[in-house]
Amino acid sequence: MNSQVIGIDLGGTAIKLGRFADDGTCLQSLTVATPQPATPAAVLEVMVDAIAQIDPENQAIAIGVGTPGPADAGGRIAKIAINLEGWRNIPLADWLEGKTGKATVIANDANCAGLGEAWLGAGRHFQNLILLTLGTGVGGAVILDGKLFVGHQGAAGELGLITLYPDGHPCNSGNQGSLEQYVSVTAIRRLTGKEPSQLGNLAKSGDAQALKFWQEYGKNLGIGLTSSIYILTPEAVVIGGGVSASFEFFFPTMKAEIEKRVMATSRVGLQILPAELGNSAGIVGAAKLALTKQLKIKN
Repeated sequence: MNSQVIGIDLGGTAIKLGRFADDGTCLQSLTVATPQPATPAAVLEVMVDAIAQIDPENQAIAIGVGTPGPADAGGRIAKIAINLEGWRNIPLADWLEGKTGKATVIANDANCAGLGEAWLGAGRHFQNLILLTLGTGVGGAVILDGKLFVGHQGAAGELGLITLYPDGHPCNSGNQGSLEQYVSVTAIRRLTGKEPSQLGNLAKSGDAQALKFWQEYGKNLGIGLTSSIYILTPEAVVIGGGVSASFEFFFPTMKAEIEKRVMATSRVGLQILPAELGNSAGIVGAAKLALTKQLKIKN
């Protein structure tokens, strides 16, 4: 079988698309601006147009889409899309199928990134792994026995929303002191007044304050991951998202914290790795989602 599929990563500022062969080879890619305001109808129109551009000969049989927020367990409905206007229970899969005639499945963008890393990236040698994406917010993905774990209603794997400090900074989730409030890009800006990339460059040049910041950051990240490691005992923890560019500076304290807090029996052979696919993890994982859906239909 040589099926082609399209993977789409829907973000607040850009929509990324890739057309893939079933072995993961990217045949063509395209990035278009997300319409502003990003209403469902406007986004659909831009997506359909971009799909026609990336697949002019209509070779792809299925589409996978990663959206910034939870999808339902069936992969049909975008329940809420963060940073996009008017997205509440949008039947995006049905809409795209109606416009393109291609079988469509949707999932949360962090879940797509996790699938991408598990398929072709840092997680490809493991059957059980968790991915944490350190971006504007903090997303998570859980892969168990090689499959994405989405839970009862499709919203599992929100590893960034676990409680780190019970009386800490309020979170949009309704939680207080969630991990996201200490390790996201937004949190770094709030805590330091600087961009993560600036702090990374300062650390590279040996700046003592920046190095100290990353040590503290790694400690928080390690504590935050401890609960997930105890519950899921993954073979690997993959760290992605923009902040992972400074992995070398926060990895030592993060690793030390995990080793101190997690019993040896719960972390046998545990690998902690930086993500490998960068910004393309989302489209790769969305493509994998589409391939998996096609196999299910055929079987």
